[in-house]
Amino acid sequence: MADIDVLVVGAGPVGLTAAAELRRHGVDCRIVDRLAAPEPHAKAIGIVPRTLEVWDTMGLVGKALDEAVPHLGQLVYIDGKPRPRVELTLPPEIPYPFATLPQYETERLLTEHLAGFGTEVERSTELRSLETRPHEVEATLAHSDGRIERLHARYVVGCDGAHSLVRKAAGLTFEGDALPEQYMIGDVEVDWELPAGYSIRSVKLDANGEVDDMLVCIPMPGVRRYWLSMLRSDDQVEGEGGSSAQGGDVLGLSDGQGLDLDQIQAVLDRLSPEVTTASTLRWSSAFRTSHRLVDQYRNGRVFVAGDAAHIQPPIGGQGLNTGVQDAHNLAWKLALAVRGLATDDVLHSYHAERHPVAQEVVGRTVHHARSVRKAGAGPINNGADTETTLRRQAQLMVTYPDSPLTQAQTADHTPEAGPAPGERAPDCRGLLSDLATYPRRLFDLLRTPRHVLLLFAGSEHASGDGAARLEACAAEAQRAAHGLLDAYLITAAEVPADARPVGLRPPRVRDAAGEFRDAYAPRDGEAILIRPDGYLSGRFHPAVPEHLTEHLRRTFV
Repeated sequence: MADIDVLVVGAGPVGLTAAAELRRHGVDCRIVDRLAAPEPHAKAIGIVPRTLEVWDTMGLVGKALDEAVPHLGQLVYIDGKPRPRVELTLPPEIPYPFATLPQYETERLLTEHLAGFGTEVERSTELRSLETRPHEVEATLAHSDGRIERLHARYVVGCDGAHSLVRKAAGLTFEGDALPEQYMIGDVEVDWELPAGYSIRSVKLDANGEVDDMLVCIPMPGVRRYWLSMLRSDDQVEGEGGSSAQGGDVLGLSDGQGLDLDQIQAVLDRLSPEVTTASTLRWSSAFRTSHRLVDQYRNGRVFVAGDAAHIQPPIGGQGLNTGVQDAHNLAWKLALAVRGLATDDVLHSYHAERHPVAQEVVGRTVHHARSVRKAGAGPINNGADTETTLRRQAQLMVTYPDSPLTQAQTADHTPEAGPAPGERAPDCRGLLSDLATYPRRLFDLLRTPRHVLLLFAGSEHASGDGAARLEACAAEAQRAAHGLLDAYLITAAEVPADARPVGLRPPRVRDAAGEFRDAYAPRDGEAILIRPDGYLSGRFHPAVPEHLTEHLRRTFV
C-alpha cells in the first residue's frame, strides 16, 4: 500500500504549483528538494497574463499583484537612435497585463500558499532513485541527517530541472542542442530617467547591418532595478572574473562565471540610451542558451513538468510560465486518478495537451534566439499581427482541440463565434446574482477545483419547460461528474430580473452588462462545460442531458 498519493520532486515554481494545486484538489502529497534553502536570485522574472489567470484560479493572484510590477512595453534603440516604441497592450477584456516578478519572490508566494494547505517543502532531501511498480512508485530519499527513506507513492511528478533524475529514471529522452551565442546577465540598479515599466533593447550594427553589440534591460520591482542581458564577446569567454551565482539550468541557461559591476558599466557606457551609472549588483552570470524537449511527458506513474520536460532560450519569459501551466494542467487530472474517478484518457491527455505546447514554445524561442543578430529581431515587434503576437506571448492562444477530453468539432457542435472546445475560457464582468448587490466576474465562478457548467437562458429558457430542461441537464451532469461539478444558469440581459427558473438549482447569474454574451456568443439553451484548468471541454446546443453525460464519461468513470 502506498505511503502517499503523490510525491513532487523539486520545489521551484513548477513543483510548488503542482503541490499547491494537488492540495487544493484534496490530494495527499509531499514535496522534496535537495537544496537546504531557496536560491536568492532573480533568474526567471517574466510573468505572462495567462499565468496570472492561473494564479487567480488558485487564489494567489492578489498577493502576486502586490509584489509584481507591470511590464508596459519596450523602448528600442539602434545605433543610439530611438525606434518606434513597442507597447504590451492587450484588449481590455483580458484581466491581467504582462508583469515581472523575481523568481525568488514567486517561490516565496507559492511556498506560503502551499503552507496554507498544511504542507511544507521538505528541504535537504534528495531523490536518489525511482523504481516503478504496477500500482506504485518506490522513491529512495536521502535526508540531511544521513537517513535513507524508501517512500511508496501512487504517482511521482518530476519538477527537478533540466538534469532531472525523475526524467532519467523514467527512461525519457531529452533531445536538443546548445545555441552558439553566449550571454551575460546582471541584476542591478541604474540611475537613468527613462520611463518606468518599459524594457530597453539597444543594439549597435556592424558594416553588414547585423547586430554587433546588444543590451536588453527588463524592469523589476524596486527603484530603477533591471535585469540586464548582454551579448558576451569572444574575448570575455576565457578568464572572466566577477560575482557569480551558480543556478542550474533554469530557463535553459548553462551558468558560468559571472561578471562584476565594472564590466556591466562598460556595456552601459557603450549602449545605454542615457548616460547612467550601475550600482547594487545582486547577482550575475554568464551562460549559453540551450533547447531540449522530452519525448514523453509521462511514463506510467511518473510525470515530468517544467524544465524537466523542456528548456528553451529565455526570450519573452516563456519557460517558467509554460512550466507553471504544465503543473496546473496535470494536478486536477491526478486528483481524479487518485480518487479512482478518472478514465484512462485523463492521464493520457497530459502529454497529448502539453507536449505540443512546449514544442511550439521551444521552436518559437529558438527561432528568435537564432535571429538575435538581426537588427529588428525580437519576440514582439510592431506590425499588422502585433495583437496575435502579443496574445501568443501572453500564452492566451494555447488550445487543446485534439485532446481526448475535448468535444470533437462537427458542423452541429462548432459555434459560429466565441471560444471553441479546447480553447481558454475568457473572463467577463458585470454578472449579477440574487444575493449580491455588486457585479461579479466569470472568473469568480471558475475559482473552484471542480468542472463548471454554464447554462445560457435567453427568452425561451428563462422559465417554464426551457428552464426545466436546463435544470435537468445540470442535475444529470453533476451525477455524471460524481458531484465534482458546479452549475450556473446565466440569463441574458434582456430577460427580466424577476423571471425565475423552475426550482432553486442551479443558481442564477444574470449577464447584466452583456459581456458574457459578447465573449462567448452563447445560443439560447446552450451548455458550456469548463474544466478545472479553465479550458472549454465542450459546447452543447441544444443542451440535452444525454449528450452532456456521454461527454463527461470521457473524463469521469
